[in-house]
Order: sequence, then C-alpha cells, then structure tokens
Amino acid sequence: MNQENASSSRRGFLKNSATTAVSASVVGLSAQSAQAAAGSNERMRIGFIGPGGRGFGAHVKSLCELHAAGRAIDLVGVAEVYTDQRNRVADHIKKQTGTDPGRYVDYNEMIEKENLDAVCIGTPDHWHHKQTVDSLKAGLNVYCEKPMTKTVEEAFSVEKHWKESGKVMQVGVQSTSLPVWDEVRSLLDEGKLGKVLGFQTEYFRNSDSGQWRYYKLEKSMSPSTIDWKRWLGTDEGLAPDMPFDREVYKQWRRFWPFGSGMFTDLFVHRTTSMLKATGLRLPGRVTGAGGIYLEYDGREVPDVATVLADFNEGVQGLVTATMCNEASRINQLIRGHYGSFAFGNGEAFDGFDFIPERGPVTHVRQEAERIATKPVKNTTLAHFTNWVDACEAGDPMMCNNTPDLGAAAIAVVNLGAQSYRNGKVYFLEDGSRQISTEDPGWAKKWEDLSVAGGPAKHIPGWKAGDYGSTQDAPEHMKFAGPWIDGKDPAEG
Repeated sequence: MNQENASSSRRGFLKNSATTAVSASVVGLSAQSAQAAAGSNERMRIGFIGPGGRGFGAHVKSLCELHAAGRAIDLVGVAEVYTDQRNRVADHIKKQTGTDPGRYVDYNEMIEKENLDAVCIGTPDHWHHKQTVDSLKAGLNVYCEKPMTKTVEEAFSVEKHWKESGKVMQVGVQSTSLPVWDEVRSLLDEGKLGKVLGFQTEYFRNSDSGQWRYYKLEKSMSPSTIDWKRWLGTDEGLAPDMPFDREVYKQWRRFWPFGSGMFTDLFVHRTTSMLKATGLRLPGRVTGAGGIYLEYDGREVPDVATVLADFNEGVQGLVTATMCNEASRINQLIRGHYGSFAFGNGEAFDGFDFIPERGPVTHVRQEAERIATKPVKNTTLAHFTNWVDACEAGDPMMCNNTPDLGAAAIAVVNLGAQSYRNGKVYFLEDGSRQISTEDPGWAKKWEDLSVAGGPAKHIPGWKAGDYGSTQDAPEHMKFAGPWIDGKDPAEG
C-alpha cells in the first residue's frame, strides 16, 4: 500500500469507526467495533482551533503531556487569528513533540489540509457552535471548551449534529471527570437522601482589579497581528462589526456579544457537576438576578448574580456568586427529604458529608458520615485522557461530559443570563424544547398534584420506590375537608 493510500485508509478508519454502529440516540459502537478501534495501531491527528489562554494552557499542554506519556496522538495543526499566539503555540508543540504543526489563520483550511481526526476548540463562546458543527460535519471528533455554545438554541443544534454524526465529543468542564458525581448519582438513585428536593452551588471570586482584567493586554496586539474581522465573525453573522480593541479581544468575557460573564464562564462548571450528580437535564423554569454593584470597569456583565432553576422532576437548583467576595462562599449541597450531601467548594474532593435529617421525621436510624471518594490530582488532564480514550474506543458515550449534558447546563445558565438581562422568567418545554416567557401554568401543575395527593416526582434513575417521598397524615387531619350540604366530613 502506498503512502497516500495508507493515509487515506487510516483516516477513513478513524473517521468511520464511531459511526457505523451508532444510532441517532448515540448508544455507542458495538463491542466488536469498539474493541477494534481501541486495539488499532493508528495515531490520532489533532488540530487546535483558537488556542488562546485556556486553549494553550489546558488543551495543548495536556495533549503534549499525553503524547509524552506514549498515547497514539499527534498534534499537527494550529488555527489562530493572532500571529504571535499562533507561533507561540506551534513552537511549543514542536519543542514538546518533535512535530512542527501546520500554522493557519482559517480553521477550515486546517481541516481541509491536515488530514485531521479531531479538533480542540478554544475560541470565544460566540464561535463554538459554528466551529463544532463544521468539525462534526467534516467527520472529526471534537473537544470543545465550556460553555458548549453561546445560546440555548445553538446548544440544541450541537446536540442534534453530534447524535447524527456518531462522533466523539467532549465538553470542557473538567470537574465532570471526577468519580464523585457518578458515586453520588448512584446513592441518590438508591434513595440515600429520600426524595431529592434541590441543589445549591457557587463560584465565588474576588479581585482588586476586576474580573478577567488579569488577561494581559500587549502592545503587539494590533490589527496587523490579529485578523480582527475573522475574530469577530462579522461575515458569519456572529458579532457586530466594531473597531479593533485590545480589551475586547483579550477580555471578551466582560462583554455580551461574545460571552455571558460569570453565567457561562463560571456557573457552567458547577451547574454541569450538579446535573451530572442528580441526573437532571433540562430545566422547566429559570429566573436570573443580579447586577453590577461594584466593578464599574467598563464591563457589561454583572459582578453579583444568581440563577434559580426549577425542574419538572420536582427539584430546584440554586447557583449564586459574586466576583467581589470569596471568603464566605456557600457550600455545594444536594438536599433530600431524609438528608443532604455537603461537598464544600471547588473540585478537590477526597470525600463528602452525609447530613441526616431528624429521626422523628425520617423514622429510620441514620448517622452522619463521611463518604470517601478518590481524589483526582489534575482534573484537566483526566478530562483529556477520558476524551482520548473515547476517541480510540470509538464510543461517544464514554465521554464524561457529552453534548446532551452540555446542552442542559447551557439551558440553565444561559436562560438565567437572559432572565437577568430582560427581566423575564423563562420556561422550557421538555418535549418540543420551545423556550417561552409565557407561563404555561407552572405553579398550578404543582398545586394540582398536591390536591390529587401525589405521588412525588423523582430524579431520572430513581430506584427507591416511595422511600423518603411520602408523609404520614396526623390523626387530626381526619377533621379536614369541605362541609358539603352542611355535612361534617369527619362523620363519613
């Protein structure tokens, strides 16, 4: 076999290995096909789209580390609109791996010329949808930095294209590669907390200069070194045209056309973990609040914000923080009728606490306990390892943060951002996925359920029957009820 045919065969194998046995619901490859993919001697060719701060520091450096550890990957292309950054990243890859990657401004040209098998996307949020869909349509596996997309509609589109493609896609919320969330999910499904009622989570920070202003502005950033029009995406309709501005280019998270501040940069981390732990996905009702209460530094996004998400399973999620105080942050918790799990803060877990409710309420003997979990030293490296493993196995469902989970997290945080900006409550219909500000009768459906006497709704995967989800009516409730035609209901 000549070199050209060998290259074509290798490329075809990797591109087709994850599609032949995957249905529209993405249930993964057959065991035989997955084993063949995992056992091959082929190497995965990876290109990088927009490797800026996170794209370089996490994407490129993690995969260089995996390359050095002997994984069958080659880093062969860099598409970046900023000349200095493009060369910085490419030179690092050459030094670390021995491969001098192709250097591009246009990611489409890189995809066309570099015979890629996968891409890592590290561009600003407003580009994620287009670049992800273009890559999936090109038959590539994808690692996309969080948030998966800028809008909810884009998130649903990515999920659809991913399912149709059969390719492997990982969303870059590295904390989803912690084993603790699968362990919590199992305990919740088994009824450890009884009926799950809600979660709360946070991402507090503080700074003397204003958030995201730590991204350094450099004199070398100019229209002569940065393809500004391409970065904006004006030709693609992704952002309005505007004069070149180093502040906007480097600190884009502070401005609405490109991101949604803490909602999508920070809240999405913790929200995704809580959704993974509970099994919840799309919210039914979302409200956002907050404001710019201190950091009057030219930003558009708030420095204090809260999202309240209600789910059709009868669970409420609270995500709250300020960018101006971090010493008194709230704990991450999941609450149930019979107890709570308390996780502390961050993602460095060696365990979590079970806090039982009072015995007179639960009627079962429960003791407070510390539940051990395996800590992960480097969650980012673990997340990329998980992605490479899934790509080699040809199994989309091996990823710890698949696009269906990514879309659910976007629905929570982005609708929260929209609610904050527009002063409206947003409702999401699960089946049709239609978004509306018209109340479909959210409160009334719960009132009707109460009048009917239940039963309680539960998280997906619930296996505990009625445990922790019923109540005992006090004896005196026999006297309750309307008097019809003057008849006392207590007399039968």
